[in-house]
Amino acid sequence: MTNAAAATRPQRAEGRGHLAAKSLGGRTRIRELYQEGAAKIRLPDTFDASMEAVIINTAGGLTGGDRMDWSVVAGRGTRIDVTTQACEKIYKASAGTAEITTKIQVGADARVDWLPQETILFDRSSLYRRLDVDLDAGAEFLAVEAVLLGRRAMGEAVVSGLFRDRWRIRSEGRLRHAEDLRLAGEVQALTREQAVLSGQVAFATLLYVGPQAEGYLNAVRPLLDGHMGGASCWAGKLVVRLAASDGFALRKILIPIISALRNGAPVPKVWNL
Repeated sequence: MTNAAAATRPQRAEGRGHLAAKSLGGRTRIRELYQEGAAKIRLPDTFDASMEAVIINTAGGLTGGDRMDWSVVAGRGTRIDVTTQACEKIYKASAGTAEITTKIQVGADARVDWLPQETILFDRSSLYRRLDVDLDAGAEFLAVEAVLLGRRAMGEAVVSGLFRDRWRIRSEGRLRHAEDLRLAGEVQALTREQAVLSGQVAFATLLYVGPQAEGYLNAVRPLLDGHMGGASCWAGKLVVRLAASDGFALRKILIPIISALRNGAPVPKVWNL
């Protein structure tokens, strides 16, 4: 790259955050904490033995070429709830693709709840997101990812763009769950198809891997009555899919389901701020 090209290259947001926890005195405590660039991690006080981590993108959103990397390590017997300070906004990309990579390790008899707030995609945005999780014996993992194709109340719509979402969940080295979502090109026309979203612009996937999968299924199914979605359980995992007309409608059904998958515990407080 020439000096002139380097001088005119757009500034990109980058960040890397890492949190590792250990069990000490019956509570989950910090073992390692690292943050760099636009990535910040805050640990509000909790009133039980668990730890809550709030991850923050201080850039205020992402566009083409931006990159965020998060990693969480939950030691044996720990409990960590990870959420975001606000919805992540993915803005129009003039060039390149934004990337968000999350790696989570859950030790034996530990639990991690990955509970970020919604990702909001704007028209002509471009995002590639990856989630990689490794579970030890007896570990539990809950993941929630919700996406809004624009904010209907603001008159926004995603006509075109790119959204790729890749999940790989392994337990004791064995692949337990894999999925790849790709919305590319004429996104609005694609999501109007009945086999895709049937015109809905808000959707979410919830995944639980652990010994309580069957019990959670019985708790979740009544909450889905009258809504566009479904739940399935097999081989020690539970998958819930939801779709709604807008973000508010999605939250109305999403929050009770998250609480059911958390044994009655509410969503993190930042969800209500």
